Amino acid sequence: MTATTRRVYKRRETITALPLYYSGQLLKKYTGQKEFKNFYGELRGSTIFLYTDEMHDTYSEKLDLQMLKSMSMDSPYQNNRSTIYTLTLTNEEVQLKVDNPNTGEEWRGFIMTVATKEIPSNLQLLPGQMLRLEEVLSEEKKRQAPLSPLPYTYHIHPSSGDTYDDALSGIPLCFFPVSRQKAEKMLKENTEYGSIILRPSTDNTNYAITLRQDHPSGPVMKNYKVLSIDTGFIIELDAPVTVPSLGAVLDHFLKATEFRLHPYLVPQTYDTCIDPRPEDLD
Repeated sequence: MTATTRRVYKRRETITALPLYYSGQLLKKYTGQKEFKNFYGELRGSTIFLYTDEMHDTYSEKLDLQMLKSMSMDSPYQNNRSTIYTLTLTNEEVQLKVDNPNTGEEWRGFIMTVATKEIPSNLQLLPGQMLRLEEVLSEEKKRQAPLSPLPYTYHIHPSSGDTYDDALSGIPLCFFPVSRQKAEKMLKENTEYGSIILRPSTDNTNYAITLRQDHPSGPVMKNYKVLSIDTGFIIELDAPVTVPSLGAVLDHFLKATEFRLHPYLVPQTYDTCIDPRPEDLD
């Protein structure tokens, strides 16, 4: 693998934040279309990310296999023949074509394993390939296992400055059930509290990030949508970012702004002395 290829793969990891299970050349079209289009496909988690070619670091399309209802093969497995699979998803039907039938059988094995959480019983694969499927199945089950709710806590690492641990799940302390207008007002009027607020989105079914960035010309407010999916959250950027938790959403913005911004935290007041029990009055 060349240094350039390694950089491309590393960039993809930062965009998707999902484990890579399988990859290779794919042809894809929607059912009803005449021509297949060439792609380089990566199966990360339960999503196939499709790139224009192997050297592009940003995907152009993706297929969510959690929406897979069925997968059928248009022609029986035969040597020296391209394999075409029809994937019926909840919201669309697509066809994938693989020129090498052996590679096509591998794609089928990986797709069905992550989509159904079971290894198909009728695969024509070598023992080593079956062992890899068992490893993927175990990893995917662990990845999608429900997490016990934990309070989100910030961990400051003195050796690397103000960095925050993104491994914990739960609701970050900078979450407030407010509108966009209210969040922007809070950030304008209480700059000492922080510069990032996590809040419900306007449709009340997802989340949003409101942040304040200070420029010489004055503060600038920005809002980003955060979609909730079965396996985590998608930050809607030019290159969407998938993360496993709301804590990781916050951590992504902190890292992306080189920790110039800080979560909006309202200081709490505490009593500092304990009064003795007052004497009973006569």
